[in-house]
Formats: sequence, structure tokens, C-alpha cells
Amino acid sequence: MSPDLSHIDTWLFDLDNTLYPEESGFMRQVESRMTAFVMKVTGLERDAAFALQKKYLAEHGLTLGGLMRHHGVEPADFHALFHDLSLDALAHDPELLVALARLPGRRLIFTNADDFHAERVLNHLGLTHLFDEVFHIHSFGFAPKPDPLGFLRMIEGHGLDPAATAFFEDSERNLKPAHDLGMTTVLVGPRASASEAPFVHHRTAHLTPFLNHARLRETA
Repeated sequence: MSPDLSHIDTWLFDLDNTLYPEESGFMRQVESRMTAFVMKVTGLERDAAFALQKKYLAEHGLTLGGLMRHHGVEPADFHALFHDLSLDALAHDPELLVALARLPGRRLIFTNADDFHAERVLNHLGLTHLFDEVFHIHSFGFAPKPDPLGFLRMIEGHGLDPAATAFFEDSERNLKPAHDLGMTTVLVGPRASASEAPFVHHRTAHLTPFLNHARLRETA
């Protein structure tokens, strides 16, 4: 059945592993550099640094949150790690461009990354012109998804009506606050079909066909 999104006029998208497939492997580059940075900051061996990285992610929503709180890391130093990553793994997808362009209303990015990374990836994918704004980690004052405060700041900052907003994410846990606020939630990626979370309304392995088959509101 076609997903009914005819009540939606605001389209909210996570960036990494959502607007490009997880299978690209791009985020493995990000994760590897992050682990190396944790090793440098803490003096831990790689396995222990990786475990701490994941612990901070679970506890703070971001590895950066733990590094800031417990090690005095400056956000700018952390984000600079990823500003020269090769984007060769990310392929331009003309079909996705068409699918996004048919969505009526506003399209926004909601990412835990910084503005430089988001703009760089969107430009490489050829998607920049399709989005009205990027709500990034600095925009919501380092209250990262899934912190409800970040969602509230995003809603207030853009005057969103949660009941008319669809949120697309590859991270299941990031969809819960969106659901609790009244948004329609869509889990994207290879693990989506296995999700049984009651706060996930729709699940799809691939974003483009889901958007192409969705029922949208009619425009004049």
C-alpha cells in the first residue's frame, strides 16, 4: 500500500545515512577518524577508545557531547576532523532529486553534524537547492537528537506544526521524540524492516521508492 502522507507540508530529513545509503560506507570513514581522535584525547588503545566513543554516543546523543563534558574538547576541533573527508563514496542520485522535488511544502535538514559538513555533503549530492534550511548541531545549541530540547528548538525556530511534519531518519531512537511531539516518523535503511518500535509509523530500506509511492497532498 502507498504510504499516506497527504497531511504533510513539512519534510524533515536527517542527512547522513538517510539522504544517501548506509551501504556507501561513507560513515565508516567518519567513525574511523572519530576513534582516532578519542585515542589521541584519552591515550586509550583503539578498542577501548571505540568502546568509549560508543558509550558517549549512547549517553549524550553524540560522541562529542561526552568529549566536551569529560575531556574539555572544543567543538570546532572535533568537527574539523571531517571537513576534508573524501566524498567519492557518495553518488549523485538523479532519481532521488526527482522524488524530493515532488514533495509539496518545505524541506528541511535536521542533523547532528555541523554546518560545514552538511553543506559539503549536500553540495556533493546535488541536493542543496531542494532544501530551505539546514538545522545543524550549532543551530540547536548542542542539544543533539534524540534530546527533545533539540526538537523543540527546531520546531520553534522554524514554526513547524508537528502534526503536518514527516521526519525521516536512519536511527530508530531519534524518531521517538519526533513521534512524541506528533510528527509522522519514517525509519530509513537496511535495518528498518526489522524495527518493531511503536513510535515508527513507516519503514523503508530505500528512500527514493518510498517517496515515489507516497500519497501527497494536492497542490493548486
